[in-house]
Amino acid sequence: MAFVCATGKHRRPSRMKRTSAQAAGIAALTTTGVIGALAAPALAAETSAEQTGLTPVISIDDSVAEQIDAQAEAQRQAAEIKAAEEAARKAAAEQAVKAREAEERAAREAERKRLNTFVAPIAHSYVSTGYQAGSSLWSSGHHTGIDFHAATGTTVHAVGYGTVVEAGWGGAYGNQVVIRMHDGTYTQYGHLSSIGVVVGQQVVTGQQIGLSGATGNVTGPHLHFEARTSPEYGSDMDPVAYLRSHGVSL
Repeated sequence: MAFVCATGKHRRPSRMKRTSAQAAGIAALTTTGVIGALAAPALAAETSAEQTGLTPVISIDDSVAEQIDAQAEAQRQAAEIKAAEEAARKAAAEQAVKAREAEERAAREAERKRLNTFVAPIAHSYVSTGYQAGSSLWSSGHHTGIDFHAATGTTVHAVGYGTVVEAGWGGAYGNQVVIRMHDGTYTQYGHLSSIGVVVGQQVVTGQQIGLSGATGNVTGPHLHFEARTSPEYGSDMDPVAYLRSHGVSL
């Protein structure tokens, strides 16, 4: 015997029908943007994602939103701090480079001044015979250098920085020293009673290179000093002008 389900207002729809109708209502509300916090708990409980196929709507309360904002602010501040640290690092590196360059310039300037500092070959003395003075005493007929008054044994100084190229007997000059100066010129010191340097030795301004005397072709003790363009005899230039051009007062 078959039973027919009666229909009419008095019969309550089945659970499946009710659920389907509720799902259709939720879809309609979702389309209009109304669904959210207004949905009834019972309806939300009955309408699962598996039954309707709809994506659940997640509601974020104020505390979660504040946490997200705080996290974003912290990240922003961290990025600003990192950028500031990087800028400070670059500025410090640039400052270090500038300081190093300034030190190098100062060192070069100090070295330049050091190399261009000259002194007289005999301290507290004077020129007793001038440059190119004429006399039969000299084979050339004139004086190729200048003579500084000095008693035997007076300290003779290198007038500037250079390298010794000759140190020994020089014929009419007696015991002599010839120095190639740092600028390529040469200086000669003659009639020494003793020599205190050797060929190849580096000398500095004011260094003792020997003692004055009366060796060679002389009439008395003194220092014969020459400025030359080469180490050879005959390449002489005015010694007074040479020394004065390097700041030596005579």
